[in-house]
Amino acid sequence: MATVTCRYLGDLRVECVHEASGTTIITDAPLDNHGKGEAFSPTDLCVTALASCAMTIIGILAQNHGIDVSGTRIEVSKVMSPKPPRKIGRIEVIFHMPARSYSDKEKQMIERAAHTCPVHLSLNADVEQAFVFNWAH
Repeated sequence: MATVTCRYLGDLRVECVHEASGTTIITDAPLDNHGKGEAFSPTDLCVTALASCAMTIIGILAQNHGIDVSGTRIEVSKVMSPKPPRKIGRIEVIFHMPARSYSDKEKQMIERAAHTCPVHLSLNADVEQAFVFNWAH
């Protein structure tokens, strides 16, 4: 059984359905690539997947070690490569950690966990991935 099924709606839009839950996402081509930019683009979903995957792995680590990371806010930026073929050249994921008294060891564990997420490990090595952690005091 497929994990996701997609249907082309025309006008550079695709409807994607997560088969297990029925959740639907519509993608749209970005403004700089013939689209209307009215929904996530496929590359937006890629960088979103990286951020949410890293946070999920951090969350699993946090659960296993009794660390509270709830309320972490994440900003994701992508830069498309200026050279053909069109592809993502750089992704920056900034984690704004909540104001808690994390120990140095906990911080180190959290930062290392981000680099073990399956999306991070699956992206082509040509894609620069920068994880930045802002620790509130």
